[in-house]
Amino acid sequence: MFFYDPTMILLIPAILLSVYAQAKISSAYGKYSEIRARSGLTGAQVARAILGGSGLYDVRVEAVSGRLSDHYDPRTKVVSLSQDVYSSNSLAAVAVAAHETGHALQDARGYFPLQLRSTFVPVANFGSSLGPILILVGLFMPAFGLLLQVGILFFAFAVLFQLITLPVEFNASHRALAMLSQENLVAGDEMRGARAVLSAAALTYVAAALAAVLQLARFVLIAQGRSRRD
Repeated sequence: MFFYDPTMILLIPAILLSVYAQAKISSAYGKYSEIRARSGLTGAQVARAILGGSGLYDVRVEAVSGRLSDHYDPRTKVVSLSQDVYSSNSLAAVAVAAHETGHALQDARGYFPLQLRSTFVPVANFGSSLGPILILVGLFMPAFGLLLQVGILFFAFAVLFQLITLPVEFNASHRALAMLSQENLVAGDEMRGARAVLSAAALTYVAAALAAVLQLARFVLIAQGRSRRD
């Protein structure tokens, strides 16, 4: 069957890495949420300081609801920080705020992978939602077998989006750490905590990309098996 077949074994590495990544981010974020930055600056203040130091006065910093809902929207030029990050002066909040501001720096500098990812968003959303449906229809309704190939193609676009996301996220963290040091927003010995939070967060993106790639490989193997049987 589609959901229970030998190809499921392909997903085991991604599942294990995802579990490890979630444990890592929970541990790092939980630990450094309890440690206050000696500067006393909140996540919002750190974001504004980095933006000001980079001459980006047209980018707004706003609070949004939800936990770890932090993001940067290149269309509206807004750095959105969750309440836990926006108003907290913990090292975890400072690191997350700096990371999201790193995306604003990417946008201002014309960082190509970010531009490419932004272009791919609607295609990726379409592929991740419709692709698996078409694959299911193609598998269980032989008369619509072509949909299996189309579904795999759509899902491949979603996988490509995950791969493009990796350099974007790693580069944003690199910019964040550089600006935290350059603007003296955290002390030298506090950089270790900020780096630990951002490294753990980056691992979750690696896990998501691996899961997407292995799921695509699984779909391809299932399609090949169906072709041989037909």
